[in-house]
Amino acid sequence: MDDVHHLTLEWPAPAPTQSLKGQLVPAGCRRMVSGLIILSLTHHFSKKKGNITTMFDNIQDTLGKHGDHGIKPIPTVIPTPTEFQSAGDSGFKTLWVVFVVMLIASIVFTVRSWNVPVARRLYHVITTIITLTAAISYFAMATGQATSYHCVSVKDHHKHVPDTHHDVCRQVYWARYVDWSITTPLLLLDLCLLAGIDGAHTLMAIVADLIMVLGGLFAAYGHEHTAQKWGWYAIACIAYLFVVWHVAVHGAKMVRAKGDRVSKLFGGLAAFTLILWTAYPIVWGVADGARRASVDTEIIAYAILDILAKPVFGTWLLLSHRKIPETNVEIGGYWSNGLGSEGRIRIGDEEGA
Repeated sequence: MDDVHHLTLEWPAPAPTQSLKGQLVPAGCRRMVSGLIILSLTHHFSKKKGNITTMFDNIQDTLGKHGDHGIKPIPTVIPTPTEFQSAGDSGFKTLWVVFVVMLIASIVFTVRSWNVPVARRLYHVITTIITLTAAISYFAMATGQATSYHCVSVKDHHKHVPDTHHDVCRQVYWARYVDWSITTPLLLLDLCLLAGIDGAHTLMAIVADLIMVLGGLFAAYGHEHTAQKWGWYAIACIAYLFVVWHVAVHGAKMVRAKGDRVSKLFGGLAAFTLILWTAYPIVWGVADGARRASVDTEIIAYAILDILAKPVFGTWLLLSHRKIPETNVEIGGYWSNGLGSEGRIRIGDEEGA
């Protein structure tokens, strides 16, 4: 019975005429049968135990040898944190340098105006206001004020998992647009006075210029892939064409009446301004528009343009104005003399006195 798989107990068959119904099996027989069953089962499973253990050992060995080729973990994607594009050390240093340049230019223009009669100081006053406004604007930007972040959602493509999105927040210096809304109309006023352009064309040029500046501001905060961003940019560019028409084209016709020297001066200043102002929307399109340039690069580019368009332009104009008498614009009345005796309010005088 070394290989017993089934236990069969045979009872003595009763005689055909006998019946076990109602008979009781003795207690000793029951104990004997139970013992035989336990012995048989113990012997049977003692032989199978080794086989079961061997089977589990083989499974563990197989998993150990081929564990690297089993089911790989499900790939996961860690969300990309928000990306901030802001000014660095070079950007802030540039802002401080331009602030100092604008401040020095304002002081120089002010001192030079003291040697000019009040009636002929119009160019000096306008040019000084331009550089002084720019100095205040650059001080605000250099100290970290007048700025905010404009965020856009960027789609990240993945090979085996669904695409994700993350935010890219770029620093926008809105102080620039406040500066430009004040200084660029004054620059145009300088050119219009120099060319002798009438008030109607001067007003239209200034209004178009303000539309251009505000269009750039709205475009800087416009949503991506919508008409907000590039729609406002297109409006600003169209407004710039109106500025060119009213000042450069119409001004070239009007300035001929002032002689060749004034015509050459106006032609040089107008061409210089036209080139610089054309570069501004290009820088905007690469920086704020397409976000291809860093914030520091944007700051440096605008700094170069602002220095050329304001202190350099002002120096050129004022030096030439001193040498060419035909450029003089004399303003009398209240500008030069203040209020006369007529129209003054005198307190304490009696009626009819």
